[in-house]
Amino acid sequence: MRILVFFFLFFGILQVQANVGGRDSIAKKTVVRLDSTNVNLRKFDKSKLDTYSKKTDFIYDDAPAPNLSLWDRFWLWVWDLIGKTLNNKVTGGLVKYLAIVVLVGLVVFLVLKIIGADLKIFSRQSQKVEVPYTESDDNIHEINFNDQIEKAVATANYRLAVRLLYLRTLKKLSDRSLIHWLPEKTNQTYISEINDPDKKKEFSKLTHQFEYVWYGEFFIDKENFYIIKDTFERFNLPGA
Repeated sequence: MRILVFFFLFFGILQVQANVGGRDSIAKKTVVRLDSTNVNLRKFDKSKLDTYSKKTDFIYDDAPAPNLSLWDRFWLWVWDLIGKTLNNKVTGGLVKYLAIVVLVGLVVFLVLKIIGADLKIFSRQSQKVEVPYTESDDNIHEINFNDQIEKAVATANYRLAVRLLYLRTLKKLSDRSLIHWLPEKTNQTYISEINDPDKKKEFSKLTHQFEYVWYGEFFIDKENFYIIKDTFERFNLPGA
């Protein structure tokens, strides 16, 4: 039995060695080829080198930085910041549009200056009108409305004239007992006190018109004033 095992091991080892040897024998041979191409050596043209060496564009000497003042450094920083901002995709577009707006504004300003327009109108505040009476004044029955309205119209103060027309209408409604006038009441209260539906509707329109002109500081010219004045006078006609 031991002899049989010995033979198996012996022939197995021989078979493995034979396989390895066979693979080695059939391995392809690698052929190394040498490059026999002729090499042409190129030389620099000394005359051209001398020419280039004399040009300032090809001189890379580290020149010392100029001695800049604080003012020069500040402007260098400003222009550098502007350049970075314009090159930025996000802020660059915004700055360009802003520059266009400023340019258009400058052109408009120059045109207005050339034609002699009064530029103070853009900064002028609404002129405050001192009014010695309001809707809630106790002396509403003592005001001479006709004289006061004529004075306001004579000075082209049509907003004040509309206010006086409204106060005079309140007085007439109170005189006819259509409303009960009291200093603390509001315009909306007076509207609600009128029982006649048509009269209430017309007075409501006059109230809104007055509040729009006076409290809204709406500009009113002479032509529009007389249209409003005619509306108030028709409302105050006896039997209307």
